Amino acid sequence: MENALKTLKTWIDDSTNVVFFGGAGVSTESGIPDFRSVDGLYHQKFNYPPEEILSHSFFERNPDYFYRFYREKMLPLEAQPNIVHRVLAKWEKDGKLRAVVTQNIDGLHQKAGSQTVFELHGSVLRNYCMRCGKFHDAAFIRDSRGVPKCACGGTVKPDVVLYEEGLDDATVSGAISAISNADVLIVGGTSLTVYPAAGLIRYYRGSKLALINRDETPYDAAADLVLHETLGDVFGEWK
Repeated sequence: MENALKTLKTWIDDSTNVVFFGGAGVSTESGIPDFRSVDGLYHQKFNYPPEEILSHSFFERNPDYFYRFYREKMLPLEAQPNIVHRVLAKWEKDGKLRAVVTQNIDGLHQKAGSQTVFELHGSVLRNYCMRCGKFHDAAFIRDSRGVPKCACGGTVKPDVVLYEEGLDDATVSGAISAISNADVLIVGGTSLTVYPAAGLIRYYRGSKLALINRDETPYDAAADLVLHETLGDVFGEWK
């Protein structure tokens, strides 16, 4: 790890165009469980698999159960940014980091101070009435009962991308532009198995691709630098 860290530090020191692409492993450092780990949602007991509950068709078919699950498992509003979020925000402030591309929906990058964040799967912090379009914050969803309703009577839906739904075109375009123009691309805390998001790193054109993940990924062989470490351990070097 020592040699790899030294290389990564050199890349970052010499660059003003770093882009970070992150997955659930960023949020787990803040105590938010991912889907696939031993403690993740897939290993907990529910009447339906989480992947089914968080699908568009299930949302339409059984909204009461969807919101019961969503309030219990998808609204970590007390979670705080960790060392990864804070270091990335500092890099941006220092003029080194151009953008964060994230698969997470918790808003912790912005909470840490990051400005340019492409949220591929949306955010729990944004919620809109499906009838009139009025904005509602996450506390409105948390504190409501049953299916949350706007004053107009419409259902208030989280601005998160459910299974069976497409990604936002503008967000994807921004992410592709950032990745394709990056000097250094750091990919961290993602298994790179969830598409179409994982496929975006194929747009990287440079020669400084660093993968940081506890486990192997399908892209390890294509990376210029691989660290099978936790993000907390790696980013802790920038305390």
